[in-house]
Amino acid sequence: MVRLNRIYTRTGDEGTTALVSGPRRDKHDLRVDAYGTVDETNSTIGLVRLHTAGMVELDAMLARIQNDLFDLGADLANPEILDNPEYEPLRIVEAQVDRLESEIDALNASLEPLRSFVLPGGSPAAAALHLARTVSRRAERLMVELSRQEPVGAPALKYINRLSDFLFVASRHANDDGKADVLWVPGKNR
Repeated sequence: MVRLNRIYTRTGDEGTTALVSGPRRDKHDLRVDAYGTVDETNSTIGLVRLHTAGMVELDAMLARIQNDLFDLGADLANPEILDNPEYEPLRIVEAQVDRLESEIDALNASLEPLRSFVLPGGSPAAAALHLARTVSRRAERLMVELSRQEPVGAPALKYINRLSDFLFVASRHANDDGKADVLWVPGKNR
């Protein structure tokens, strides 16, 4: 269980932060940037949920995703791979990826087929979901870059990739199953 007695520790005043396993990293370190952007994705989904309270099934999916994103942040904040760790580090697992894929399929089943790219917008929920999608894509880019330099679990990379797919499909679901999507018209304003 997490226990926070004090919010400020003063240990980051010099521009560093501690990873779960103890080592300190600069606050602009790529790993810190990656899990910070995962946190930003989570916060954006919190804003999305202000618009999905009446969409019970979708809101429940988003609540599960918010919890998963804390798991993902913990995964990224603990890069150490030790032979005999004192405790089992929290990692994203394939079951979380599988659940996300099942939820994508469930939401996608009732959508109108796409005939053009979708512009972010339509309903407030859809617009907010598109914003969360773009933030999750940024987190994914950072995680992929990090994985080229340091260990990042394959399930974590799969999860963040599927998340942007989920958020796209969820935005269409929130737009009356795609009927209220705002479609891109190439060259419309020439």
